[in-house]
Amino acid sequence: MREKTFEATAGGNAVSVTVTGAKTIKEIKIQKDVVDPDDVEMLEDLILTCVNEALRKVDDAQNQSFGKYNIPGLM
Repeated sequence: MREKTFEATAGGNAVSVTVTGAKTIKEIKIQKDVVDPDDVEMLEDLILTCVNEALRKVDDAQNQSFGKYNIPGLM
């Protein structure tokens, strides 16, 4: 699971993030047309949304993988 990668996008693929199953960010891609120096907050929001979605995907995959064992105190 730790070596598996998960990707999420935001803003119609304007921002994409790839993380590992160990929740390490491997790559952030930003389309040039969304970089607006007058609207930095919008870009920040897209990045946050994208990173959080990618991490949620890791959590979901871990829960599906480990959920079948259901060992109390493990997670």
